[in-house]
Amino acid sequence: MSTTVFGMMTAMAIVFMVIVLPIWLFLHYLTRMKKNQGLSKEDEAILSELWQTSVQMNKRIETLETILDQKHPNWRNRS
Repeated sequence: MSTTVFGMMTAMAIVFMVIVLPIWLFLHYLTRMKKNQGLSKEDEAILSELWQTSVQMNKRIETLETILDQKHPNWRNRS
């Protein structure tokens, strides 16, 4: 009787390791991968702030270039 119980437990363990465990691992990592796709809310906020800062810097650079063009017309040709 103990041999039959041991045999059943062994068969169940083998079925679990061969069929259930690989499917469970695959689905586990698939859901993790889907959850990690895209930007988080924090990343989106940082990206938006960086975008606004770059727009402001671009405007400032254009203003400085306009001033330099008026006061020193050949400033771009200097090396």
